[in-house]
Amino acid sequence: MLRISPSLAIPDDELVERFVRSSGPGGQNVNKVATAVELRFDVLHSPSLPEPVRLRLLARRDRRLTDEGVLVLSAQRFRTQDRNREDARERLAALIAAVLVAPKKRVATKPSKGAKERRLGAKRERATVKRQRSASAWDRE
Repeated sequence: MLRISPSLAIPDDELVERFVRSSGPGGQNVNKVATAVELRFDVLHSPSLPEPVRLRLLARRDRRLTDEGVLVLSAQRFRTQDRNREDARERLAALIAAVLVAPKKRVATKPSKGAKERRLGAKRERATVKRQRSASAWDRE
C-alpha cells in the first residue's frame, strides 16, 4: 500500500513494476544486474483516485503520462534495485500529493489610479530621453 495522505492510499496491485538494466557508467554490474525500475500507474482507470485529483493529474502537461492515461516513472539513480524501487514510489507519491490540493482561483484586480499614473509618467520620461538621443535632436542645435 502506497500512502499519499491520511485519506488517500494506492494499493500495490494498481502499481506495475518492471526491472530493467540501468544506463550509464557502472561496468559489469550495470551490464548484468537489472537495478533500474520502471513504475507504471494507470491514472485514468484507477479506482483509488478521487475524480478531481484524477482530472488535475491528467490535465498536467507531463511527458511521463502516456496517451492511454498511464503514468510511467523510471528510477535508476541508485545502485540497488530496492532503493530505486523506493525512489520511484516516493516520486509517484510526491506527484500525486502535489495535485491533491486544488489551486486557488485568481481574483482579477485592476491597477490603482496612482499605479497607472506612475507607469505613464515613467513612459513619458523614457520617451523624452530617447527623443533627445535621436539624430534629429543634433540637427536642431
